[in-house]
Amino acid sequence: MKVDYHLHLEEGPYSLRWLDRTNQALDHFEPLDEEKHTLPWLEKSMERLAKRMQNGAYDAAWLDLYLEEAKRKGLSEVGIVDHLYRFKETRAYFEKYLDLSDTEIGRKQQVWLDQVMTESMADFVAAINEAKPRWAEEGITLRLGIEADYFPGSDEELKQLLGKFEWDYVIGSVHYIYGWGFDNPETKEQFENYNLADLYKNFFKVVEEMIRSGIFQFVAHLDNLKVFNYRPDEALLMPLYEKIAQALVETDTATEINAGLYYRYPVQEMCPSPKFLDVLIEAGVPFTTSSDSHFPDDIGAYIDQNTNTLLQKGITKIATFQNKQRTMKPLG
Repeated sequence: MKVDYHLHLEEGPYSLRWLDRTNQALDHFEPLDEEKHTLPWLEKSMERLAKRMQNGAYDAAWLDLYLEEAKRKGLSEVGIVDHLYRFKETRAYFEKYLDLSDTEIGRKQQVWLDQVMTESMADFVAAINEAKPRWAEEGITLRLGIEADYFPGSDEELKQLLGKFEWDYVIGSVHYIYGWGFDNPETKEQFENYNLADLYKNFFKVVEEMIRSGIFQFVAHLDNLKVFNYRPDEALLMPLYEKIAQALVETDTATEINAGLYYRYPVQEMCPSPKFLDVLIEAGVPFTTSSDSHFPDDIGAYIDQNTNTLLQKGITKIATFQNKQRTMKPLG
């Protein structure tokens, strides 16, 4: 079976670029008859984009596009998540741990947080749960997840935020270190301020703490700090890879092969890297597969490639999740 357990419905910032990408996604499913970049084409595009915006992030018709693409890609199970920072209920959590100071980076991050924190967690949960029967009728299992940003020492606050709803699984991820969102293109110059070997050591320390918190069913894109190609000699990272593998095994926590950095970011490499993947497989870490899609036309992206990678390395079962319980099912 093929699974995609890490994908998102929508995310800002709500820029003209976001509108254009949304229009591309809509065109993937129902191309407009008008020639592109003509006035009639633009009028039709604006009409459907206005409808898309009016119906909101969790519109059933938008969700159905994900279902259509999942069927086209031959997926058996799909898990939809949203980032914790999408939800207005989590503002105090992010305001505590992010650098939102009156500095250049702090101001940028405050603007970004205001741009993306627009939704209600209850609305998201309701939309996915309502969609589950529709997906089942089409032969695809839909699961409800959430991707929760982990910060050192945040365990109890995070448990409280997550405890309000019944999730099929919770993904742990690290997108911030020292309060800095390192995967934000507008703040990537901050990499120049650090010794990369020390930065990666401290990053993986947070990743290990996240794993050992016991909060998460699986942890996402373990080496996403490489997003903009700032990375030390990988030989220096091998002992850190081994520590992460050990933590995953000792806590019986799964991870993923995530394609997001491969097709959406400058590093153009899967997470984990090939060498990191070998360390994890050798240790016996359970895996799932993820597109990290943020638009419906990208659901299932590179799932075939990463499924074949696991099969070639002797992995015959894939991790799936329901009611926070992991079930290993045949891969392929």
